[in-house]
Amino acid sequence: MSYLPEYPELTPRMRSVLERMSRARGQPMHLMEPQAARAAYEASAEVLEVPRRALARVEDLQVPARDGTPLPARLYQPEGSHGVLLYFHGGGFTIGSVATHDILCRELAALGQCAVVSVGYRLAPEHRFPVAVDDSWDALHWLAGARGALGLGETAPLAVGGDSAGGTLATVAALHARDEGIPLALQLLFYPGTAARQDSASHRRYHHGLVLEQAHIEYFFGHYIDLGERDDWRFSPLNAPDVDNVAPAWIGLAECDPLFDEGIAWGDTLRAAGVPVALEVWRGVTHEFIKMGRVLPESRQAHAAAGQALAEAFRSP
Repeated sequence: MSYLPEYPELTPRMRSVLERMSRARGQPMHLMEPQAARAAYEASAEVLEVPRRALARVEDLQVPARDGTPLPARLYQPEGSHGVLLYFHGGGFTIGSVATHDILCRELAALGQCAVVSVGYRLAPEHRFPVAVDDSWDALHWLAGARGALGLGETAPLAVGGDSAGGTLATVAALHARDEGIPLALQLLFYPGTAARQDSASHRRYHHGLVLEQAHIEYFFGHYIDLGERDDWRFSPLNAPDVDNVAPAWIGLAECDPLFDEGIAWGDTLRAAGVPVALEVWRGVTHEFIKMGRVLPESRQAHAAAGQALAEAFRSP
């Protein structure tokens, strides 16, 4: 029997991936304790990734949070790099780490010809909202002042980026950078979450049977944030008082993703405020597709497009 016949828009390769995932699936993640969910995600994070790329420099760092906690981070730098991308991994604020996004950050560094600093912000439920936001802001402040000491250039241009929940943190960091007078060349966003409510048409259509389900979203957000706090713009950037003069954005979206409409809405909001936006959609693929480059050509295309956006942003006057 064909799997997921209600989603004819899926590409054959994406459908094959989902069928294999369905056959191999054990206990659903949303029924696991967070620590077990993290371990399961860590174990499977690189199964469909492209091979690990060698770079001239890969170095583990620690980033100081405002309360003195050292946050794990990793610096990636190819030969002849220009600019620095501060990257926040996805995982619903509950799972994911520097390690789960190691290959992706290597690809962004190599294809963007830039340094990448990936930060392991603290996760829920041990650290609920707004700790992840505060950690991301602290990391940006630290990196802005530490570029020279890291050998990246005192005035090397900066960008922020992330996927999914990490994309949310990147959008908020971009707004914070504007308010604090930290110039950013780009906000690089893969399917960011930007809305307070998960009730859009894409949430209704793609709520079940794909990589990110409504049950996962409720699980992650239930661990991360109280219902009464979800209108806070630091959780839902679409509620920000204004987005004028924020950094230009590159937004990469998957068509078959509950978060699709939120990415579109963020792009529209930025454009309405006069912010330059480049938005690209990969048809027939799902959330998390950027970590499936071994089997999905769309993943490798998204890596290349993001790398080009970084390279162009860092070389612009």
